[in-house]
Amino acid sequence: MTLWRVRATVDDRPGFLAVLTASLALRSINILAVQVHTTEAGAVDDFLLDAPDNLDEADLLAAIERGRGRNAWVARTDAHGLVDAPAQIAGLAARLVADPEALGQTLSAMLGGCLVQHERSDSVTGHGATNMRVADPAGGTIVLTRLAPVFTPAEFARAQALVEVARAAMTCRAANATLLLPGGEELSLRPAGESDLPAVRRLHAASGGPSDARLRRLLSPARGVALLAENQHGEVVAMAHLIGEGELAEAALLVQDSMRRKGLGTALLRRLLGLAGPLGLRAVELHMRADNHAMVRLIRRVRPQATFDHDGGHTSATLPVRDLATTPI
Repeated sequence: MTLWRVRATVDDRPGFLAVLTASLALRSINILAVQVHTTEAGAVDDFLLDAPDNLDEADLLAAIERGRGRNAWVARTDAHGLVDAPAQIAGLAARLVADPEALGQTLSAMLGGCLVQHERSDSVTGHGATNMRVADPAGGTIVLTRLAPVFTPAEFARAQALVEVARAAMTCRAANATLLLPGGEELSLRPAGESDLPAVRRLHAASGGPSDARLRRLLSPARGVALLAENQHGEVVAMAHLIGEGELAEAALLVQDSMRRKGLGTALLRRLLGLAGPLGLRAVELHMRADNHAMVRLIRRVRPQATFDHDGGHTSATLPVRDLATTPI
């Protein structure tokens, strides 16, 4: 017996898939696996078939046509094709967690082999028959080219899911760091979690701070990141968070009084801007009191292109994520 991978479109109506499978069965072809991709043109059925050795490609195409299948694509495959799609995706996601920079190669593996190209500029994502474009969390765009079979919306959705895995892995990796301040003091930087609520509450004690419910949302944003800086005694001395919506995020910094004017705020803001790129953000907003001149100076130092909007006693600053030079993270 010979393994084949087959993709064909059938009308998305009751009974049409049965007609196709019956036509294959008449030629002693065994269906080992099937996936259905819904498209505007109909249901695209992706089969893994075990066919008699004396059947060639022309015989297989004829069987598909008699079963009312159209736009068929067939190719011989091997035992690797026996791995089911969910197991494959889980394995590829695990690979990305360990090495998010391998996103292009991982996408190619998921899609059965593609030409992978990287474009430095951001562009519209999506897919056509032979090309797929996805955002690269490291910057720019990944372009995948496959002449056959044509890309489907389901494959694009899977590719987008792997992009998000790589994005989360890059964010987590960049969030863990050691900060060496200009004065020589060394701090540990790490992602925050809900278990850090008591430490963050103590950090806000001087200013009263938000409610516990609000703090929990800040510690685990749906889209974004929350960072904590700890001294060598494990005490949380600063918090920075980035909460995104669309291509814009709101950022905030809180530094313990004893750690101010030591360069910690500058380091945290640079780190947030570095993390904003992989998160797919284009700009970051900070809100402050109009008389907070120290924060205004910090923002101008980190991002000279920032724009400011003054409204009574409050000032809002908008910082582009990408500087003319590479943003250090």
